Amino acid sequence: MLFNSRDPRYRFPTGAVEAGRPIHFRITLPRELSCSAARLIVEPENEPAILCDMFWCGMNGEEEEWWECDFTPKKRGLYFYLFEASTCRGVQRLSRGEHGRAIFGGTYRWQLTVYQEGFKTPDWLEGGIMYQIFPDRFYKAGGDKENVPAGRTYHEDWYEQPDWRPNHEGRITNTDFYGGDLQGVREKLPYLKDLGVTCIYLNPVFESHSNHRYDTADYLKIDPLLGSEQDFRELCESARELGIRVMIDGVFSHTGSDSVYFNREGRYEGPGAYNSAESPYYKWYNFRNWPHEYDSWWGFDTLPNVNETEESYNLFVNGEDGVVRRWLRAGASGWRLDVADELPDPFIDHLNEAAKTEDPEALVLGEVWEDASNKSAYGVRRRYLLGGQLDSVMNYPFRDAILGFLLGGDPAAFAEAVENIVENYPRPCLRLLMNHIGTHDTERAITVLGGTPANGRGREWQSGKHLSQREREIGRERLKLAAIMQYILPGVPCIYYGDEAGLEGYRDPFNRACYPWGREDQELIGWYRSLGKMRHEHREILARGGCRVRKAEGNLLVLERFIVRGAEGEDCAFRDSLMLIINRSERPQSILSLSLDLSDAKPVLGENLEGVRVLRPYSCALLKFRKEIQTTP
Repeated sequence: MLFNSRDPRYRFPTGAVEAGRPIHFRITLPRELSCSAARLIVEPENEPAILCDMFWCGMNGEEEEWWECDFTPKKRGLYFYLFEASTCRGVQRLSRGEHGRAIFGGTYRWQLTVYQEGFKTPDWLEGGIMYQIFPDRFYKAGGDKENVPAGRTYHEDWYEQPDWRPNHEGRITNTDFYGGDLQGVREKLPYLKDLGVTCIYLNPVFESHSNHRYDTADYLKIDPLLGSEQDFRELCESARELGIRVMIDGVFSHTGSDSVYFNREGRYEGPGAYNSAESPYYKWYNFRNWPHEYDSWWGFDTLPNVNETEESYNLFVNGEDGVVRRWLRAGASGWRLDVADELPDPFIDHLNEAAKTEDPEALVLGEVWEDASNKSAYGVRRRYLLGGQLDSVMNYPFRDAILGFLLGGDPAAFAEAVENIVENYPRPCLRLLMNHIGTHDTERAITVLGGTPANGRGREWQSGKHLSQREREIGRERLKLAAIMQYILPGVPCIYYGDEAGLEGYRDPFNRACYPWGREDQELIGWYRSLGKMRHEHREILARGGCRVRKAEGNLLVLERFIVRGAEGEDCAFRDSLMLIINRSERPQSILSLSLDLSDAKPVLGENLEGVRVLRPYSCALLKFRKEIQTTP
């Protein structure tokens, strides 16, 4: 092996680094090349390349030799690098191949993420468990609602399927409600505590006129069907008493057309921007031809875009008495930023500053679907994870990797997806990654894992499609595997309400059905409780430990989390690790080919492999090891 960016023998430290931290690089070259000089070429983004001469430092066996150098990145940003060697065959380039390894020739560079010196993220979420709640559909307290606002329909039957048909105008309005509320969440806190939950993520709670509430009508009021500001404060207070924090959704790239600020439907006294060019909110929006033509989110005229760089809007959201700080004072512990891609950098800078000024431990987490370390949006390379913006992000790459593997995808692709994120993300962000396998924007996990793929089929087909008994059995077993992968991988697992109870459904609105109280899959809930206890018992390893994919071949996967314990200067230390072995197949699988030493293994969850080297179909074994490591020659 010429070089491997993920191996500390070749690059130390591995992964993203803090600005000002020296990095030691080593390459090994065949002796037969008669190398006379070698160089590390570092290319800071949008800046001239930096050449670092490497020096010969000895033999690697009889046939290879080591060349090495140090490089210290001075400031935060993305850097890309490769190597060159002057040999008897001319100048040879070493570029990035598969799985972080070097190849001769090629054009791909390695990425080096350098984050702000002193960058720190909130400690309270580390090692925890998140639980996402779609407020209208979780639990309603005190019976049916009265005084339902105009324009909304109300389901008296909690288990009825959400409305999916267009109205008489052919429009999908999302105006059917079930009455889930904040008091209902508060009543179910003991249930969440029993699952091991430490953070509730609430989809939008502010006054809005759709059931998803991403069309904000008033950022300063709780939606009346959910309760009052006092209900919100009491929920946050009661949750915190149980060791649970509350993170709320911030929808700041657009408002609703039916809002205090735009007021197209005339519901409010106004004047909104649609009613008058003299409105205090007029500058918030971009009108092409006032009042009927304006920029809107993805062309939906009910969601007019806002101009986040307009000073009055920025002060309204991020000022001393703005939205961000106001709701942190009311008890929230953080914000999840909807469509972070569509929020300009200066706005996110201001929002982060506002949140951290109010509470240094406030969480700012963003919705980003791709690798957030190198994401470009609207022609601009984003700096979400470099310090001063997002503490972490929703981890869609892990979701795609988990579901893809369990559905028969290439195991090597799973390994690459996981190790790429581990390599590219700053450690302060990595530890807080929101690891979900389903959200309000995706199909239910059990449906993906057991059912027929929708493949673009419409709502009518989705509405009538349910898992057969056999599909549900397969989906349940695969879901259990997906969940334990969530709980083991770096970051924080996030349960989408009802997944743990076996709730199924294709896309919106079928993935937003009500929690099936009284009809839960108790076997699944028991599994999630076991995972919660396991995560609490092994919190240090799972919060701060290293991660590697030990094996990924055929139908078998081996994941390892590890941490080294021992005081500096001692002759030995201990390496504590958790190893997860998964069989994704419908058939039993022998693990003898993995060549794993399980002699000192202690079973934690799943199969007990003592004296047995076969995993049942759709099963796993989680094992714990402790090994002594010599630290001095």
